[in-house]
Amino acid sequence: MTTTNTFPAAILFDHDGTLVDTEPVWAAAKVALAADFGGTWTEQDTLDCLGLSMQFTLDRLRERGVNLPDEEINDLLVAKVHETLAQQPVEFLPGIERFLSEVREAQIPAAVVTNATTSVARRTADAAPEGTFSVIIGNDETTHPKPNPQPYLLAAERLGVDPTQCVAIEDSPSGVRSATAAGMRVIVVPGELEVPAELGTVRLKHEELTLQAVRALG
Repeated sequence: MTTTNTFPAAILFDHDGTLVDTEPVWAAAKVALAADFGGTWTEQDTLDCLGLSMQFTLDRLRERGVNLPDEEINDLLVAKVHETLAQQPVEFLPGIERFLSEVREAQIPAAVVTNATTSVARRTADAAPEGTFSVIIGNDETTHPKPNPQPYLLAAERLGVDPTQCVAIEDSPSGVRSATAAGMRVIVVPGELEVPAELGTVRLKHEELTLQAVRALG
């Protein structure tokens, strides 16, 4: 075990459901895009895609009638999301902004690690206290998305830290599996999908996130 003044080497955050809740925006964009092509995107489709790769979403949209190549579907979807987000400020989930300030003041390296679009994650990172996030890993950065450990391993590599000395904060089963497979301790926060009880190191509400709680895992 490490000592409290060296642990954690870094804190890695999932994006949707952990830092912010832009999932309703993504869901609405998928409904609208499918409708543009005469198809129907359901609430079950949204649930089926939570925490999984962008490729899974693109394939599902194609099944729902968006008969275009991956890149074109992705561009149309992301454009709809950006259009909506441009009209509203970044709203962090309760307790997150305070915790990010604590992380920044302690000068602990931090990253955003998501299966979603890098540009959307960057918008969120830019709204955090200046200098909080030095690395952003999005869907265009990896070849093997969560639940594969590659996204978290890549983030640790870019931060220059040992993944086994990192803490990840996640809200989805695939994300928890990804960070765990990377050798990290994982704090599970509440999300849209229930994370099986055997997964993760500890469970906290977003409002309960503190450096003290993180360091206790060391």
